[in-house]
Amino acid sequence: MNSLEPLGLGVLAIVAMAIATVLMRVGGFWLMAYVPLTPRVRRMLEALPGSIVVAIVLPVIVKNGPVAVVAVVAAAIVMILRRNQVLAVAAGVTVAALVRYAAV
Repeated sequence: MNSLEPLGLGVLAIVAMAIATVLMRVGGFWLMAYVPLTPRVRRMLEALPGSIVVAIVLPVIVKNGPVAVVAVVAAAIVMILRRNQVLAVAAGVTVAALVRYAAV
């Protein structure tokens, strides 16, 4: 067995995932070319990012409990005040770590 074989499989998997991602994005743009942008569709598209955030954050909060709630609130406050996603994520992770450290 060649020691580089697992590396080749990893690279192949990454390339396959990249191709799938590009195809999904291009496919979405292609499909939306056939959808008339009525006011209802426009409202749906405007609400979509918020619903995606909720779909990602809510299971994390349910799984991790009060620590996650405090971290998400901290990240949301930083995002509202600074409009910087990296800073908001850093604040959320830091607050979660501090709350867990304080609970020990």
